[in-house]
Amino acid sequence: MKPLPLILASSSPRRLTLLKQIGIVPDQVVSPDIDETPVRDELPRRYAQRMARAKAAAIASADHLVLAADTVVAAGRRILPKADSAEQVRACLTLLSGRRHRVMTAIVLMRPPAAQPVPDITRQRTERLVESIVTFNRLTEAQIEAYVATREGEGKAGGYAINGQAAGFVRFLSGSHSAVVGLPLFETAQLLRGVGWHLP
Repeated sequence: MKPLPLILASSSPRRLTLLKQIGIVPDQVVSPDIDETPVRDELPRRYAQRMARAKAAAIASADHLVLAADTVVAAGRRILPKADSAEQVRACLTLLSGRRHRVMTAIVLMRPPAAQPVPDITRQRTERLVESIVTFNRLTEAQIEAYVATREGEGKAGGYAINGQAAGFVRFLSGSHSAVVGLPLFETAQLLRGVGWHLP
């Protein structure tokens, strides 16, 4: 049986590149339009899960699988922003300098209602959450300013891209490197295998 075609619900080119790394080319890539504002006192884990579910639901299709993900960088219970300016990148790096933080990536695979005997959103949806620990070396002001100048951290959760120049800041990582980049590949492959995709 041929597997259902796949939509990647994401505006992140990094997620598309990661999927291609394991031989997955989505049939479509659609950027979901959702409100990504955390609710008051929302914990990072719940926020990541809520965002991934909302992205998948926004693109839900009657005849495609939909894969969505959300990555959150957290310092303690604090959700760091997707930095939208040099000032936010600088603030995030200053906060993360010399300390351990968590990176949580939630993934959701949504199946079409027709693929289920009884339409039920919880049965349509399969999900995983991968948590990784990252520790930055203590950064000098010059290092921070040099990184800010690259503009690489803008638009990234926590103000940095671990698959870019910020890799030189990482003293320790425990967990999934691909999840920190934006998509945990092992868990994604497992979900797709579960719905009939033939992967190595």
